[in-house]
Amino acid sequence: MSAMMEDLLEPAAFPDETRSVSLVQTHISLVFIADAFVYKVKKPVNFGFLDFTSLENRAHACRQEVLLNRRLAPEIYEGVLPVVFDGFRHRVGAGHGAVVDHAVKMRRIPEERLMKAVFARGELNGEDVERVARVLADFHRTAQRSPEIDAFGRAEAFRVNTDENFAQVEKYCGTSIDQPLFEALRQWTVAFYRDHAALFEERIAAGRVRDCHGDLHMEHICLSDGIPIFDCIEFNDRFRYGDTLADVAFLMMDLDYHGGAAFSNLFWEAYRRFAEEGEGEELLTFYKVYRAFVRGKVISFQLDDPGIEAFEKEKAVRSARAYFELAGSYL
Repeated sequence: MSAMMEDLLEPAAFPDETRSVSLVQTHISLVFIADAFVYKVKKPVNFGFLDFTSLENRAHACRQEVLLNRRLAPEIYEGVLPVVFDGFRHRVGAGHGAVVDHAVKMRRIPEERLMKAVFARGELNGEDVERVARVLADFHRTAQRSPEIDAFGRAEAFRVNTDENFAQVEKYCGTSIDQPLFEALRQWTVAFYRDHAALFEERIAAGRVRDCHGDLHMEHICLSDGIPIFDCIEFNDRFRYGDTLADVAFLMMDLDYHGGAAFSNLFWEAYRRFAEEGEGEELLTFYKVYRAFVRGKVISFQLDDPGIEAFEKEKAVRSARAYFELAGSYL
């Protein structure tokens, strides 16, 4: 554990009074959870599609995270604070010393109201799902659109994402994904671009390519007043710019993964109604495959993180395999 991580596990390191601090790690972030607030620090990593190795890049990503997430969760995102080191210890907020990093300050949300938690307790209902569908449809209707954003909706542009996925996942063949499944998914994806290129152009012409959320799964949706949806993609525009169906497919895939296929279908029907969508099933399937594959990829990245314990890596392998197998089930 780094000196900064150790220091930021002390309650005195934060500007707001807290009795305890816990740490949750993702492949790109250190998330320090205090009593009333959460402080997220970017890891100095480079995955190609993101580069947080410089202080400047991490600071920019923090500012973008706050700006973009205030679109759907303005009540959660407080701002960006410096992480300073005075020669003895690290602290978050104003103070003497050098600025060595930055932290996104977020108001804690009631974890028991996260959509994933509500679903796990067996308490998710159709009304909740319809509320989420309406919020997302309203967001997509007003989300930014431009010729630059439209360009990311073209088949050849989106293929950059899928080609990158296969290139990055290939080394995990035999670990978190079996080689035959990897090849089947790659061949199916190539064939889809060949046979359905016109669908991508039709979506652009219909105004369905927007500045979306990009990471829409149940852990990022709070079923409280207003339905705040948080933690969108801030580090790479091409993962956020795209077809609104790519957002829809992410949540549908997540519900499928957790055994909620009935809610997945209900969400799609409600979203179609609120967004005045057409059929869209072929592209929806394509994006569900893509989203499940991305989840498997991101979880596989944990296998290369020296800061993650062996038992957590074993869990990651099982989880990644399940996502890759879900992607295969959609073919």
